[in-house]
Amino acid sequence: MSGLPQPRMEPVDGLPTRVRVYEVAPRDGLQAETDILPTAVKAELCRRLYEAGSRDLEVTSFVPATWIPQFADAERLVAGLDVPTGARAVGLVPNLRGLHRAIAAGVREVSVVVSASESFARANLNTSREGAVERAEEVVAAATAEGVPVRGYVSMAFGDPWEGAVDPATVVEAAVRLYRAGCSTVAVSDTIGVGTPGLTTRVVRDVLAAGIPVEAVALHLHDTYGQGLANVYAALSLGVAEFDSSVGGLGRCPYAKGATGNLATEDLVWMLHGLGIETGLDLGALAATTAWLARVRGVAAPSNVATALAAAASAVDTPSTAGGGR
Repeated sequence: MSGLPQPRMEPVDGLPTRVRVYEVAPRDGLQAETDILPTAVKAELCRRLYEAGSRDLEVTSFVPATWIPQFADAERLVAGLDVPTGARAVGLVPNLRGLHRAIAAGVREVSVVVSASESFARANLNTSREGAVERAEEVVAAATAEGVPVRGYVSMAFGDPWEGAVDPATVVEAAVRLYRAGCSTVAVSDTIGVGTPGLTTRVVRDVLAAGIPVEAVALHLHDTYGQGLANVYAALSLGVAEFDSSVGGLGRCPYAKGATGNLATEDLVWMLHGLGIETGLDLGALAATTAWLARVRGVAAPSNVATALAAAASAVDTPSTAGGGR
């Protein structure tokens, strides 16, 4: 995709100069899709993402196949991955059994999930909100003893499909407990994409005020109402420099009614590069990966940037013969 449009760089004072883009397409992106991709296709997706510059990749989940059949091949996938030096291949684990599976498979970093709402904890984590935190603390302790770093998610941090508004105090409580347990990063998660820049600012400020350093805070955003990039900018203004995204905007939460895709990686990278913020990612390679996966799955490529770049590529390949342009 050389020669295609690139964002015009115009830095803004006070924002981070480099951002870590944590790619979740192989895990969060695929978990709720109706088609179950072959292991070889998943491995090729990971390979393409690494080739595009991704060094922070959540590759699968070690949950029972009866919960999410898309991840029945977690061990086979990990065994077939060629992880570049300095890159991460993170596996999500729901409990100690999942942790032991991940470690046995060769995964050297895991993630855990808790909930800021009681309803989501019951529906998604099969326990209470407090029970989910206690279980995560147990996993973090066991992983740390094995020298395995843990990343923590606080789901439903901006709203819940059953309960509506979520009290920021419950988000802060869960985030602090994950951080104190030993999570290297706490990803505050807009699971159903209802956040707005003002709410994002409020929640992130409260998390930071509770003593979690900004270097340990990430945002996991869905773009249900088209607010994802605006929420990224709000968090950037507070110094947050790690954001989850999914190539092509792939993925939604299977337990959260109304949740659409994740924030698309190429849309995020277009904005960040336009702000002069380094990511280490190749925008053209990301868009090409989206187009490839869309062809494999027989679906339309959903992200704005991938769609625009594909149209630009088509225009370059097929020059217009019409006159009269002004």
